Order: sequence, then structure tokens, then C-alpha cells
Amino acid sequence: MFRHHGKYRTYKHNLSIASLLSFVAGVVNVVGFLAVQKLTTNVTGHFAYFVDEVFKLNFLNGVVYFLYIFFFFLGAFISSLLVEIVYKKSEKYVYIIPALAEAFILIYIGFFGEFHISTSPDVIVYSLLFAMGLQNSLVTSISNATVRTTHLTGLFTDLGIEIAQLLFSKFKKQKYKLVSSIKLRFTIIAFFFFGGIFGGIFYSKIGLNLLIVAAVLLIIGVFFDSLKLFILGNKSANNV
Repeated sequence: MFRHHGKYRTYKHNLSIASLLSFVAGVVNVVGFLAVQKLTTNVTGHFAYFVDEVFKLNFLNGVVYFLYIFFFFLGAFISSLLVEIVYKKSEKYVYIIPALAEAFILIYIGFFGEFHISTSPDVIVYSLLFAMGLQNSLVTSISNATVRTTHLTGLFTDLGIEIAQLLFSKFKKQKYKLVSSIKLRFTIIAFFFFGGIFGGIFYSKIGLNLLIVAAVLLIIGVFFDSLKLFILGNKSANNV
């Protein structure tokens, strides 16, 4: 699901990566909010707060909200930059590096987040928004903008449009395409919800360590994807 892109990418690949990454984003969303009472998977609300603080002339608070937005953007930029750099050396592993970088950030916050809560809680927000920027850019790039996993606003918009189109669709091929897209969007919403429920239940038990669990799931996904690539590569070599 991480290694296929372009014409080699299938609907099944998109379903797989959507399930994994939306679950991780759901966990991060709830855990981040419970830990520091801030949104840590998207920046829509932060932009509104940024403008509000600027108009109130609370420039210091405004800078903090600006940095929230900036770190999400920076994560997206770094993710795309890594893809471009790695692509020149190994096309097969081009999307694995950003995924592992995200996992590393989640592990770091999982281990050291409690320290930052008592000293500088904004570091947690910066780090998680950066990680979600990495993820959003990664999955957008790999799926040709078909899959988005860190926020649901645009997703519900697209879902509403497609369901309305489905009601008036007359062609079988068009209906199949719409149903497939709707199924993908429902999958993202469901796993984001499951991740949130999972985060809400277990945060009271293990706190920010829950982010380590999310990181491990991400690493497992990358590992099995790489293992499939290795096995298929050996089979191809043996058939030559």
C-alpha cells in the first residue's frame, strides 16, 4: 500500500492505506486533545484563532497559532521533499521514509510528552501537527489526492456530493465508480472514528504512551509492505 503509485496503484491499495492512516490520525486527534486541549490533526480552527488573536492585538498568542499552522505546512513540505529526494535513489521505497519519520515523532511524544506537558505543552502540538502534515502529504501524493486522512471536513463535502450524484446517475460504470469512492470515504470516516474511540478509552490508562501504539501500527504496516516487496522481488528474480 505504500510502494504502489501511479498506474500501479489499485483501489485495494487505497483502502488499505486509508484504513491504517485514518485510524492513526483518529488516535492522534483524541490523544492530542486530551493531553493539551488543542487540535493536533488539522489547522482549520487554528487559523480562526490566529486571526482572532491578531485582531485583539494579542500578537504573542497569535504567533503560537501561526506556528501551529506553520508546522503542519512544514510537515507537508518535508514529506514531499523527502519523496523527491528518495525517488532519485530508490523508487520502490520512496514513501517509506516519511511514514517512518511520522512514527519516530509519535514515539518521541509517547515517551517524552509528559515532560513537555509540564514544561512546554506547545511542543506536543507542534510535533503532532508536523507529523500529521507528513501523513497528509504522504497519503495525498501516493493516492493521487484520492485519500485524505487527517481531517474530515473536505471528506464529508465530497461524500455529500457523491451521494447526491449517485441518486441521479444513469450509467452503470459511473454508478460503480461513485459507489467505490463512497465506500472509500466511509472507510476513512469509520477508521478515524475507531481510532478516536480507541484513543479515548485507553488514554485514561496509558496516557501519551498510546501514541507509541499508533506508531507501532504504522511501522508494522510499513514492514509488511516492504516484506511483500522483498518476496515479490525474489520471485521475479527466480523466474528470470
